[in-house]
Amino acid sequence: MEWFTADGYWLSRLIFQRALAGIYLVAFLAAALQFRALIGERGMLPVPEFLRRTEWRDAPGLFRLHYSDRFFAAVCWTGCAVAVALIAGVDSYVPLWASMLLWLLPWVLYLSIVQVGQVWYSFGWESLLLETGFLAVFLGNAGTAPPVLVLWLLRWVLFRVEFGAGLIKIRGDECWRRLTCLDFHHETQPMPGPLSWFFHRLPKPVHRVEVAANHVTQLLVPVLLFAPQPVSSAAAGLMIATQLWLVLSGNFAWLNWVTITLALSAVDWSLVATPPAQSAPPLWYEVVVIAVTALVVVLSYRPARNLISRRQVMNRSFDPLHLVNTYGAFGSISRVRLEIAVEGTDEQLLHPGTVWQEYGFHGKPGDPRRLPRQFAPYHLRLDWLMWFAALSPAYAQSWFGPFLERLLENDRDTLRLLRHNPFPDAPPTHIRARVYHYRYTTWRELRATGRWWHRTYVRDFIRPVSLGPSFLSPTRRP
Repeated sequence: MEWFTADGYWLSRLIFQRALAGIYLVAFLAAALQFRALIGERGMLPVPEFLRRTEWRDAPGLFRLHYSDRFFAAVCWTGCAVAVALIAGVDSYVPLWASMLLWLLPWVLYLSIVQVGQVWYSFGWESLLLETGFLAVFLGNAGTAPPVLVLWLLRWVLFRVEFGAGLIKIRGDECWRRLTCLDFHHETQPMPGPLSWFFHRLPKPVHRVEVAANHVTQLLVPVLLFAPQPVSSAAAGLMIATQLWLVLSGNFAWLNWVTITLALSAVDWSLVATPPAQSAPPLWYEVVVIAVTALVVVLSYRPARNLISRRQVMNRSFDPLHLVNTYGAFGSISRVRLEIAVEGTDEQLLHPGTVWQEYGFHGKPGDPRRLPRQFAPYHLRLDWLMWFAALSPAYAQSWFGPFLERLLENDRDTLRLLRHNPFPDAPPTHIRARVYHYRYTTWRELRATGRWWHRTYVRDFIRPVSLGPSFLSPTRRP
């Protein structure tokens, strides 16, 4: 079938595959380095307990067959090894069927992790990586030209990511319609980056232009992905430029990078590179790709209906394997930044003069003098959930108590999630959590004090607690 392949997109596929393998590597590495404290056997939300209270059909994966921390670590490091092999291009030197199995392996491994990750893995970019990774299985390798159907499915994913995000904004917070959301967003976003302070201090007319450009890129440009070349390449290029702007202005894990990777697959590189000799695809491969395309089309019904619904939801999976999902971000914008500071003391008896020392987090704001760092595409899961907890205690109900309990024990794995432990020699006797209002300083304040943030105490989040039978009694829970 001559229509089945697109020879000119061989370089688009190559760039897409290597970029996606790099994102897989980051995802597996983050899981390997953080899982013990978050979901390990002694973690805040242990996987064994989750498996006991859920059914196979709710969260299918490898850990339904067996779970131990050692086995989870093996899954993570195996995923890292396969990702490195894919970055190196091993899939180009094996038969087509072996290449497909090689791409299927990280998808199965990461799906198994997400299925037991609970609230720590509830972000839209987990589903986006899985949906994109599933389609990558059927893109073929260097010996066969890329299948047209899979290339169109990748554009369908990119369309839903951008268009869904655009619709959720227009239907949501009125500041998007008034073009004023970026007056607040750079300051109140979940995890600011090193340039976020400077983005926030841009003139307000520039913020209006940013929002207007965002609407154009997310609501109009995605339609052009399905136009003939070079229009679709230009549309993809605009999306890449917008995503790089977001990369500079904040830390959004690998959300921006997967979106960029998807956009790269829509660029026609045939003008700059001559396609190598590629054999005709075998019949069994054509049958598999057509069957997968039909499956995705059927599963797309509910996500497509969600796009046009007035009650649009974002970041929702409609099937247990995360094959076709709905996406979106920041339908509403916080006007005020609240942060939870976790503090401890080694004094046995508390009194008005008790000295409290604050724990330092890697990514979320803490010390007002510390400029936020760049971590994306790496995902600091605890730091992200701390932002949600400050918005509403309900987000922290399941894990915040266990988190404090492990700090009171100086748990090694939990402390590895933090930048600074003020009690390296012995655990604290008491822990408390307090809510502060953070705002960016002005240029004048920055020059005078060296502080990037100004913070003001708002209220207690958790009153002082210590280990014992009454640890986190109902009156003290978040």
